[in-house]
Amino acid sequence: MNKITCICLGVRNMEEAIKFYRDGLGFETDERSNNPAVIFFNTFGTKFELYPLDLLAKDISEENTPQISNGFAGITLAYNVEHKEEVDKVIELVRSAGGKIVKEPQDVFWGGYHAYFADLDGYYWEVAWGPNFKYDDQGMLVF
Repeated sequence: MNKITCICLGVRNMEEAIKFYRDGLGFETDERSNNPAVIFFNTFGTKFELYPLDLLAKDISEENTPQISNGFAGITLAYNVEHKEEVDKVIELVRSAGGKIVKEPQDVFWGGYHAYFADLDGYYWEVAWGPNFKYDDQGMLVF
């Protein structure tokens, strides 16, 4: 069991989330509706999905539905880039799409360059470049 095939984010407003990810950040999907029941994005490697938050909580357990909060859940998503200047470009794209820049781009102790943003539902993303990051032919990070 050494793989992650899909990451699903529960969102409070599908239409706004789709506008942010598909229309603002350019995540690719065949879905053209602005308010589908679920949406999958054609990302390389692990797939990315948005689903209404209340329905996701009920899907996990109708009898013991997880509590929905606005706080930090102890998880971040990462978008790693091949060139240092791409961090700045991605953060500007996020800013123009309506995301909240939590940490402006800056050098980091491990020799890289990174920033953090939060999407419309408060999910945190790190955008990072590292001098020793290696990528395969499909642009996927290799460890």
